[in-house]
Amino acid sequence: MSMDATMPMDGGMAMDGGMAMEDSSGALTMGMGAALFIGLWAVMMVAVMLPSAAPMILTFARVQSTRSEAGRAYVPTWIFTAAYLILWAATGLLAYGLAVGVEALAADSPWLTENAARVGGVLLVAAGIYQLTPAKDVCLRKCRSPLSFLTNSWREGYGGAFRMGFVHGAYCIGCCWLLFLILFPLGMMNIVVVAVITALILAEKVLPWGQGVRYVTAAALIGYGGVVTFVPSALPTMM
Repeated sequence: MSMDATMPMDGGMAMDGGMAMEDSSGALTMGMGAALFIGLWAVMMVAVMLPSAAPMILTFARVQSTRSEAGRAYVPTWIFTAAYLILWAATGLLAYGLAVGVEALAADSPWLTENAARVGGVLLVAAGIYQLTPAKDVCLRKCRSPLSFLTNSWREGYGGAFRMGFVHGAYCIGCCWLLFLILFPLGMMNIVVVAVITALILAEKVLPWGQGVRYVTAAALIGYGGVVTFVPSALPTMM
């Protein structure tokens, strides 16, 4: 007995652009609860951001070592670094809230479910455009000049060290927040994507020609996002 091609498939599968998307409940949170999601996000943030933050942390450590040798007040580097870690982990709470919110919208909107890949394409384009904005430029310059940041933002004591770490961590997030959001359409558990983003962030902040990497990344994201918008199957998570 043959099946009529027009008959709906079991489970109410929706078709769009040559793709079939089943019930997307829990897709962005991967079915994880808040604690597990935020913990995983924090580990990922540390793995991605710590290499590019290392020059700033090492510069702080050298300055404190010099102060100690001169008999001046010394603050352990872990105080400065702890502010980074707390701030990066806190972004996981925002990411989880965003993921839960989008999942709730998708549950009530067949259109959003059917066009999830295209929405991802728009997000990729937005990430590319952000690479070219003044906000990105300001944050990136702060990240590329550790000694200049410490000289202009120095605060004494434990509280001062924590404040400096928090402020510089905020600049780091301001520099890269959309590069993290694109993990949702590209796949949070996609090791290749995470590695590429890590390399891009490190190159932008550390290499002499990091500003050029910023523009290349912008062009790549805008181009790829445009392709995904019109050809949803070009998105890895949709294949």
